[in-house]
Amino acid sequence: MKQFKKKFLSGSLIIFSLSLLINLFFTEKSLLASDESKKFKDCEICPEMVVIPPGEFQMGSELTEEVLGLTRTEGPVHKRIISKRFAVGIFEVSNKEFKSFIDSTNYRPSQSCTKWKGKVIQFDGNWLDPDYGREPKDNEPVVCVSWYDAKAYTVWLSGITHQKYRLLSEAEWEYIAKNNNNYKWAWGDKASDACKYSNVFDIDGKKSNYAEKFATWDPTNCLDGFERVAPVGSFSPNKFGVYDITGNVWEWMEDCSEAEYKNGQLDEKPNQVRGHCEKRSVKGGSWLSKISRHRPSFRGRDPENLSSHIFGFRIAKDL
Repeated sequence: MKQFKKKFLSGSLIIFSLSLLINLFFTEKSLLASDESKKFKDCEICPEMVVIPPGEFQMGSELTEEVLGLTRTEGPVHKRIISKRFAVGIFEVSNKEFKSFIDSTNYRPSQSCTKWKGKVIQFDGNWLDPDYGREPKDNEPVVCVSWYDAKAYTVWLSGITHQKYRLLSEAEWEYIAKNNNNYKWAWGDKASDACKYSNVFDIDGKKSNYAEKFATWDPTNCLDGFERVAPVGSFSPNKFGVYDITGNVWEWMEDCSEAEYKNGQLDEKPNQVRGHCEKRSVKGGSWLSKISRHRPSFRGRDPENLSSHIFGFRIAKDL
């Protein structure tokens, strides 16, 4: 009997060891597959995310841009280090995703919006009526949202998932947009290639009644197929698997914007100031923006309570 128990225990140990090895093999294989895809959703109504690896890049540029009669700088050029991986929304937050937030919380977002008609004017539209001349579609990026509205969405998403959702920092956004290259634009050095990757102010846009009357700058010499806003993901993604990182709508950043970058800052953290933040950073350009505003280094800045029919947002998440 003792010998039988000894053999039984010995055999069981071998079977257990083999089982453990098999489980480890498939677990490791599953993890590798998961890491390779890098895409995930934390819930059914959550935006799809992609994991961004750590790295470093040169932030800013030596170029300047005239904005409302003032010269806006983009420097000094300096190294930034993305010290740890994080996740970012593959797409800009859509109307459908924002509606889930409104329906769940009864949150009251901005009830007025600004639009460009030769100058910035206020109108009584909101995210449900952004002056498209039609109803916005579920799969189009939400617009007419302020920085506060974007932040409120991330707070809600964090609450229902018990995860840390937030807005991107300016450094994180530029790291994604430049995607390990030094091109003038996210897609390369030729402005005419924009329409393969971005919804920009192009020949289609110039033909529209709206742009023909109110846009005073030249269109980009290409055709992207959209006169105004486009559904999210309508163009090719970049190397990180992120869509519409430039174009379609401007994206609110976490940063409090200042005229020049802080001396000596190397990390990916958003710029913060003591007391009230006068303006927040916005990046990426829109379907109505001149092509130079689509450069990854261009720095938009606007009051955090502003909502506009060309402003939306994208989310990030700590891992």
